Amino acid sequence: MLTPHSFEFAVIRVVPRVERGEFTNAGLILFCLTKKTLLCRLHVDEARLQALWPQLDQEELARHLAVFPAICQGLENAGPISRLTQRERFHWLTAPRSTVIQISPVHSGLCHDPETALNELLQSLVVL
Repeated sequence: MLTPHSFEFAVIRVVPRVERGEFTNAGLILFCLTKKTLLCRLHVDEARLQALWPQLDQEELARHLAVFPAICQGLENAGPISRLTQRERFHWLTAPRSTVIQISPVHSGLCHDPETALNELLQSLVVL
């Protein structure tokens, strides 16, 4: 029997009008220390965002969201944060912020495969 691995995850939220407190989930970040894995998947429901705030610049939002997977992958063009360790990148990405893009509290779980866990969480918490 395989031993499960602990992981931490947080949901990426888009809060188009911060003063209203309405948001839609747009992605997920997952960190598994024992598997040395830091993953991010995005799924933006543009129609829902359009309904929450018709003036939202979807292209600009997409550019800002694209930084999350780039940092997780440690891509050179993602800036100095991408050169940190996976743990440091995860904590930087999940730090509280009060902008249009916000992060849920960090949660934990157990999995055998981080990719599978990420995809299951994405389906249940973001894609619905």
